Amino acid sequence: MLLTPGPTPVPEFVRKAMADVTIHHRTPEFEAIFERTRNLLLEIFDMPEAVMLASSGTGAMEACVTNLTHKKALTVNSGKFGERFGKICEAFNIPFSEIKNEWNTPVDVNAIVETIKNDSDIDAIFIQLCESAGGLRHPVEQIAAEVKKLNKDIMIVADGITAIGVEKVDTTNLDAVITGSQKALMLPPGLSMIGLSNAAVEKINSRPTGYYLNLASEIKKQKTNTTAYTAATTLIIGLGEILSHIKNNGGFDALYAKTALRARATRDAMQAIGCEIYPANPANAMTTVYTEHAPEIRKILKTKYNVNIAGGQDHIKKLIFRINHMGLVEDYEASWVVNAIELAMDELGLRPFDGAANKAFAQTMFKGNE
Repeated sequence: MLLTPGPTPVPEFVRKAMADVTIHHRTPEFEAIFERTRNLLLEIFDMPEAVMLASSGTGAMEACVTNLTHKKALTVNSGKFGERFGKICEAFNIPFSEIKNEWNTPVDVNAIVETIKNDSDIDAIFIQLCESAGGLRHPVEQIAAEVKKLNKDIMIVADGITAIGVEKVDTTNLDAVITGSQKALMLPPGLSMIGLSNAAVEKINSRPTGYYLNLASEIKKQKTNTTAYTAATTLIIGLGEILSHIKNNGGFDALYAKTALRARATRDAMQAIGCEIYPANPANAMTTVYTEHAPEIRKILKTKYNVNIAGGQDHIKKLIFRINHMGLVEDYEASWVVNAIELAMDELGLRPFDGAANKAFAQTMFKGNE
């Protein structure tokens, strides 16, 4: 049972769609598929423009940094992926300032505002909606609203790789939102997507940058239902299938509500057996538990209970475990995971098994609204 926060399991109906005959990307047949997929992508982003890139999410991060920073970037580092924005700036010699916090701590809105007030060169802000290194949710929408009051021309770029498909994101004040195929969209790795505001498109077109990751050329081509270079045809077909499935089976809002409920039920289950939730403001994409016994618990889950969950990275590599909530996770799968964790804790002598985790999960998941 794969319940890591990416890659997520690919549903059978998506695998079947991607296993059909190969279609040439410069044909009317594929352009029709591309148009349908692009329209669904615009709907889930809730933004006026979007592009698909044949890359992992890091490619989309790089494209946004290089295409939307014309003077200086401000990056928020509360984990491995916030750190990555800064490393991309360094790779291209783009000036940047960084606000750095511990991985369980969301950035303070006032810290962003004060930095902007004190540095008129900053023309783009880069931040994670969900920083998946610790399962943290940043107050991105609030930050964007406050920054736009100060200067509407500052680009707000949000990494939504573990947020799009998990929750409804208010994109009113956002200029670019990034996501990737292997998270909540339940596809193999290799496709990244960016939702864009009209202001972002205007800025990109004012100074086209790069070659393969030149967003100006991609925007121009993708408006005509093709790509500047070879399209990731199989993944785009799969993306169209999964987005259509979600829309036709309750809709995006129903998926968001179910994911939020599952996340809350899992956190309740973990707290019922004495576990500490790591981030101060948890994202619904995953539940992150802080414990020095994380490696032992994960080993027992994988070898005895057929459950694969993720650990941490860097300085918290052995101090957390992360349970995925993204995608079409079945209720019985989520229930089994919390049960298995309690059984593992019993085996390690941390607490006697009494079914408290499963009881708390079921109470929230199935009885909480009664």
